[in-house]
Amino acid sequence: MKIYTAENIRNIAVAGHGGRGKTSLCEAMLYTAGASERLGKVADGNTVMDYDADEKKRRCTISTAVAPLEWNGVKINLLDTPGLFDFAGGLYEGVRAAESVLIVLAAGSDELDVGAEKAVKAANARGIAKIFAVTRCDAEHADFYKTWNAIKNEDEFKTTACPIVVPVMEGEKVKGYYDFLTGKAYAYAGGKATEFDASGDANVEELTEAFNEAIANTDEALMEKYFEGEPFTPDEIASGLKAGIASGALTPVFACSGLNLEAVDLLLNSLAASAPSAKDMGGEKAEDGSVIACDENGDICAVCFKTIADPFVGKMSFFKVVSGKLTADVPCVNSRTGESERMGKIITVRGGKNEDTTVIPAGDIGVVTKLSGTSTGDTLCSREKSVRLAGVDYVKPCLKRAIKVRKKGEEEKVASGLRKLMEEDPTISYYTDEETKEQVIEGLGEQHLDVIVAKLKAKFGVEIDLAAPRVAYRETIRATADVEGRHKKQTGGHGQFGDVWIRFEPYSGEEDFVFTSDEVVGGAVPKNFFPAVEKGLRECIAKGMIAGYPMVGIKAALHDGGYHPVDSSEMAFKTAASLAFKNAIPSAKPTILEPIGTLKAYMPGDNLGDIMSDVTKRRGRVLGMGPSEVDPKLQELEAEVPMAEMSDFPTVLRSVTAGRGYFTLEFARYEPAPGDVQQKVIEDAKKRAEEEDE
Repeated sequence: MKIYTAENIRNIAVAGHGGRGKTSLCEAMLYTAGASERLGKVADGNTVMDYDADEKKRRCTISTAVAPLEWNGVKINLLDTPGLFDFAGGLYEGVRAAESVLIVLAAGSDELDVGAEKAVKAANARGIAKIFAVTRCDAEHADFYKTWNAIKNEDEFKTTACPIVVPVMEGEKVKGYYDFLTGKAYAYAGGKATEFDASGDANVEELTEAFNEAIANTDEALMEKYFEGEPFTPDEIASGLKAGIASGALTPVFACSGLNLEAVDLLLNSLAASAPSAKDMGGEKAEDGSVIACDENGDICAVCFKTIADPFVGKMSFFKVVSGKLTADVPCVNSRTGESERMGKIITVRGGKNEDTTVIPAGDIGVVTKLSGTSTGDTLCSREKSVRLAGVDYVKPCLKRAIKVRKKGEEEKVASGLRKLMEEDPTISYYTDEETKEQVIEGLGEQHLDVIVAKLKAKFGVEIDLAAPRVAYRETIRATADVEGRHKKQTGGHGQFGDVWIRFEPYSGEEDFVFTSDEVVGGAVPKNFFPAVEKGLRECIAKGMIAGYPMVGIKAALHDGGYHPVDSSEMAFKTAASLAFKNAIPSAKPTILEPIGTLKAYMPGDNLGDIMSDVTKRRGRVLGMGPSEVDPKLQELEAEVPMAEMSDFPTVLRSVTAGRGYFTLEFARYEPAPGDVQQKVIEDAKKRAEEEDE
């Protein structure tokens, strides 16, 4: 493939709801452009984009794939992004590298589905162009015009939606497609187009007005001409369309059928002619506020938007080059680390196939292998002009699960594998809970975690099971107990003697544990033994006597005791303190505390009642509700909930809201757990102890 200049490169993220035909449309564009030799099908597991073994098995896109094609002298880099919310990280990777988002809808929908809404939000957040492709127009009972009305009625697109290609109907079947840019209609058979006369078609005549009005809105001179009733010239239409898409004043809508190659060529014509290039978008703003122009002769500046750990090639870092040229002999510095990066091989990719190249110019996308110090989101630049571009704005993982290895001793193998998978997928989070000693993994949903488990087995040979993570409970006391702890042991030579009287009482201050010794008088316990007493108590509170959880909210006042001038030692008083603790706690009304979190859940108004009911069933206390300040279309529900009840809340929220809902949950405080919860915690602790003994 030849090297293109920035003005002749289009980077297009293909996005939308799962199962709407994104990958099939990409496959159709690649085949129509001659970039692939056959028209693959998702159902057959032979598409260019879904090349990963897990994608073939699951018949869906799991991670963003890149494939270039050439059309009318223009290079189009397609970035096929996942539509399933469990793999939403791929959407943000694709959008980060693109100048426009091709949002795919299936004909017949009477509203923008959730995946389309998320794609629109992602495009708006990046300030890039939005284009709609309504596919499967020729499917049985499909209705393009219902979907067109859904787009047109959406608040954001009321004034910008512009029909470019629409189906010409013959009864309930599609006869062909009318292209408003050329004013011609085409019928398709086997992907081949034949021109036909569509004059008099009611839909075409009605939407001609919508097309002209949208073009007129892109320029004042065109608006004047529109009001005067003068027709636009082809050049005026082309320039108006290109300017309108780039500025957001116009949102083009295309009808097509990816599976049957209908109107795919018309879509490619418009993308090549009108979709914005990196040059059209005026460069990118760096974190320091400077603007990096898209100039192939400028200083090198490229952002890594995706990482793959390939078993054959090694680490593959995908770059969008903003300025300069990325070549093997151009020295680069990672602006995050300040370290120089030695270039590996430079390649272009088409799905899972690689091709060596010598350069990735400004505005283009390519891959550099074996960059050990570069991660997704990093910027490579020249040492003389260090800049840092925005990275990838990933969604945060929300579903936690504890890892149970099937073979003991493979915990480190799991940790090593997950660290490598996290390089590929930053929406994975992994850590070892210092309190429960569990390995914990976080992801975006059940399917996401299933894929991670499968990859651990396939790539690293380790098998794991997942379970709800243990909750970090606490223990405390509700009454005062004043007890003696006396340690006396006589052996040959010096003996051991320590005697303390300690008053244990509930404490509500900020500290978990407070120790005082100012009540000791007359040297009953020498001051040099006070630290040993405190140390003995602190070791005891680390593991409570009910279920083994750390104890909090306790004040221990040493107020009396005794010592022996020869046999007393720090160890003796430390032991005496632990005996006092063990004597006191059973009579101080010990209890278990559970962590309470502050929940802020966001959902459509229609789902508010169901989510409120669900939160109540989880023993939550609703604190308030109302329109969200972040998104006026959503309602915000604030509540306090026991964190132990929230392990499956992400799944329930997504199910109830069809994927529109999201939430935050932050620890607030500890509260006494109900009796039945305490009993279960105690039983679980006993069971764990028995398993550990085995």
